[in-house]
Parts: sequence; structure tokens; C-alpha cells
Amino acid sequence: MGKNQHVVPSEKGGWNVKGAGNAKATKHFDTKQPAIDYAREISRNQGSELVIHNKDGKIAQKDSHGKDPHPPKG
Repeated sequence: MGKNQHVVPSEKGGWNVKGAGNAKATKHFDTKQPAIDYAREISRNQGSELVIHNKDGKIAQKDSHGKDPHPPKG
């Protein structure tokens, strides 16, 4: 199982994609949506969670791409 991917605000402006526990960002983006798309792709490939933060650093939403033991019925 891969590391959870976090979309976090960058101190220098824009948004960073970081693997959980990593000191450095995997990739930097000027706007939030491309960062989310990139992080979602990584988390899908690794079967990990995507964690999206707001500008203030608080968690806004989580998307799980792992093996969900309780998938929604649809």
C-alpha cells in the first residue's frame, strides 16, 4: 500500500502534492485543481488515500482509493 497523498497549500503560493511523511513536495502547482488531479492519480495507482486541505491547512475532504472493506452499494 502506498503513502497517502496530501494536497496542501504552499508557503510560496500555489499548492503542493506531498506523500504522507515526506519532507519535500512531490510536485508543485499554481492552482489547486491540477494538484488534486495529479494526487488523485497517484493515490489511485498506489491504492492509498487522497487528502485535500484548505488554504488554512485543515482537511477539506478525503478520497479513499484503497480496497474499501465497505464499498457503497450502487
